[in-house]
Amino acid sequence: MNDEVVEIIRGSGNVFADFGRPNAAVEQLKALLAAEIIGVMDVRPLTARKAEELTGIAAADFSRIRKTKLDRFTIDRLMTILGRLDQDVEVVVTVRPYHACADGITARP
Repeated sequence: MNDEVVEIIRGSGNVFADFGRPNAAVEQLKALLAAEIIGVMDVRPLTARKAEELTGIAAADFSRIRKTKLDRFTIDRLMTILGRLDQDVEVVVTVRPYHACADGITARP
């Protein structure tokens, strides 16, 4: 057994922010929407080709979503895809001011 001490750090709930990525909130929302699309495809089950037939969205786009290659997608496009998969999307926005931590790094409450 290893006696090495492991430091546990609680994340913010947004892994993109935790790693200091620019536009972390946008990346997080895209990832959540993509996860919903993948979930619908898994439950039905739908291949990329079958999803293309149902939605008119290119099969290549569904393949990109499955591989989480989301840089080509906007939030509204992902929401449109969910709509074409017969899903209602409800977005709730909460705005909070950032605050400075003791170490000078800006963080969410």
